[in-house]
Amino acid sequence: MSSAEAPSILIVSDGSGRTCELVIKAALLQFDQPQVQIVRKANIRTATEARMVADEACKNCSVIVYTLVSDETRTALKQAAEEHLIPAVDVLAPVLSGLANLLKAFPRGIPNLLYELEKGHIKRIDAVDFALEHDDGARLDELPDADVILVGVSRVAKSATCFVLACQGIRAANVPLILGLEPPAELLKANPKKIIGLTASVERLLSIRQARVKSLHGIPLTGYVNARQVANELRYARSLMVEHGWPVVDISHKAIEEVAKEVLRLLRGC
Repeated sequence: MSSAEAPSILIVSDGSGRTCELVIKAALLQFDQPQVQIVRKANIRTATEARMVADEACKNCSVIVYTLVSDETRTALKQAAEEHLIPAVDVLAPVLSGLANLLKAFPRGIPNLLYELEKGHIKRIDAVDFALEHDDGARLDELPDADVILVGVSRVAKSATCFVLACQGIRAANVPLILGLEPPAELLKANPKKIIGLTASVERLLSIRQARVKSLHGIPLTGYVNARQVANELRYARSLMVEHGWPVVDISHKAIEEVAKEVLRLLRGC
């Protein structure tokens, strides 16, 4: 079945729609991973917007699944779906009703409260996803979306530092600097204030690389652990950092957490 023919599920939310999407994905696992299109309609806050979503669902023969806390918006969507004969599932209504009966109180009806409560956690998850997707020079066209871009030769802890930063909610990308090759054009176009170089002493980098080669069980990487080659790589990378005015952190005698702390200090200019 092509994506055009796949049934679609319209997620409607007055927040991000993330909660509803997680419910849908959990339910889909019970159907042997069917091919469906999931479309998020976030920040739907008015009855007019709700009716427009229902119109769109009707045109595309979509099923609507929604999490709306406003009575007015929820009622408008429900009525519009019934008029169009569209299946619509209200995820929150039974839960809100049950809790209202239990607590003898009415829901506040304020959108996005869960996001406000968990936005730090969500920010960290987003940052980790970003680090994974932008590791080792991947997706260079998205470098402007990074909070910081780490550059350096192979094995100067670029990836590890990115993940430590991601755990603090910092969207970090890294780009390798390769001896004899010009830096990618996308890197040179990026905001230089976001770019920070990592370097190390020849001895420290040799030690790291030798451990790496050992873990690869004898795969021949002679130049990779040659002292003269390593020195040339470091010299070349350092010349690029100086040329473009990128600040540098020497990782030789620092733990990854210390490197990340120094990167943040440079990034914030303090």
